Amino acid sequence: MHVRIDERSAGFFALGRALVTERPVAIIVTSGTAAAELHACVAEASLAFVPVLVLTADRPPELHGVGAPQTIDQHKLYGTMVRHFEDPGVAKYDDASTWRDLATRLWRHATNEDGSSGPVHLNAAFIEPLIATPYDLPERATSDGAPVERASALAGLDAVKVLCVAGHGVTSEMVRSCESMNWVVLGDATALGTLPYFDALLRDETFAASARPDVVVRLGGLLASRVLQERLRSWGLRTIGFDGAGFVSDPDRIVGEHLAGVPNPEVEPKADGEYVRLWSEASASVEAWLRAPGDGDGEFNEITLARTVVAASGERGVALVIGSSMPIRDVEWWAPARVAPTYANRGVNGIDGVVSTALGVASGSRAIGLIGDITMLHDVSGLVDGLGAAGGTCALVVADNHGGGIFSFLPQASLVNAERFELLFGTPRHHDLAVVAQAFGHEGVTVDDIDSLRAALDVALSTTGLTVIVARVPSRERNVAVHEEWNQKVRNILESTR
Repeated sequence: MHVRIDERSAGFFALGRALVTERPVAIIVTSGTAAAELHACVAEASLAFVPVLVLTADRPPELHGVGAPQTIDQHKLYGTMVRHFEDPGVAKYDDASTWRDLATRLWRHATNEDGSSGPVHLNAAFIEPLIATPYDLPERATSDGAPVERASALAGLDAVKVLCVAGHGVTSEMVRSCESMNWVVLGDATALGTLPYFDALLRDETFAASARPDVVVRLGGLLASRVLQERLRSWGLRTIGFDGAGFVSDPDRIVGEHLAGVPNPEVEPKADGEYVRLWSEASASVEAWLRAPGDGDGEFNEITLARTVVAASGERGVALVIGSSMPIRDVEWWAPARVAPTYANRGVNGIDGVVSTALGVASGSRAIGLIGDITMLHDVSGLVDGLGAAGGTCALVVADNHGGGIFSFLPQASLVNAERFELLFGTPRHHDLAVVAQAFGHEGVTVDDIDSLRAALDVALSTTGLTVIVARVPSRERNVAVHEEWNQKVRNILESTR
């Protein structure tokens, strides 16, 4: 049991627990605005297919519409974002025999076996006195659900070039299975063991032409790379979606075949091994440049920050939680392949509640978080309770570039004058984030180079509690230039190998 005083933080903390335990987590709140505070969490859980049980207390019918405190209309408060809604009326001991069935319905809807797991909502009304004697739990209901058989049949994949795009929900076992069939697997930041540096490689027109596959396979959610999505659209190839990793995101409507389950290497033919070699050699050449002494990883910037954090996570086997906007992109585009469990709020892709999600993952264990400064300030209330009574260790690394870095990559940066851009899009805040962390009773340190970052991570991960590591990175304008320089370097590398 975890107690949080801020319901919004509680919701995202619960998301973190559900992600790491892979089990439904119950969120229990009182009525009124307490229930409304969970709306953002429900939205994220719905679109990320995370099973959470939202249990909201409510006033009895006679106290609605008469000005009773903490009373709002909570009937279907979260609309269609929940998989199931129950409003059984005022709780009565006489109805206790129905409670197990009610709980079972909620649980089953939250953990749908068809891949559409997500949030459910129980709105439970109570009358005074609000203290009661608990009953013994009734016997566990026996399951009457038979396993669903899923088969897949792919034709025309023998010795052809197969590109697999693996998003949120894909497991390392799925990645290895696809690779065993000579498929090239490109993954989002949370996917483990996929081929790194694909975004930079696909920015080169010549390489993109040679890397054009014959077939595309989709598993799970979208990747952050707009370049990849544009290539997939322009290629217009046969695209097959498998639902075994959950809902297949397809906003461009390019998936033409929808199959159940996951690809099966025991029945599918081997694809073109030379196609794998093409991608592997190109990716390895980028990695060789990045690892060269005094080259790619020499400068302290947002990319090298992401690379260092991912390396620390992998070397120690510590879970990693990645924030939205630039951190998720830098990990997906520039970090080495992830090997430790990696999580992100990829349902709605917002910055809301990420601090709390990282704390939820770290609770009773260890985790590293990588977020931006605005993301930290947006969920600063998560620092109130920190890791809570369960304890644990969390190293929260904050890329402090004084504002929202992703907007500097968007058209607004050139279409709006500098002062207006800073006011509306950059939104810089000048808080000392290390001091903010200390004010909540946590460790707070500031680093400005890779060596001090590594040292701070060593200390943080060997210390119980939350440590906020504020990384002073170059300006947002310099960050744009660094990305352009690195992408150009990759083009030069590809050119030299042709």
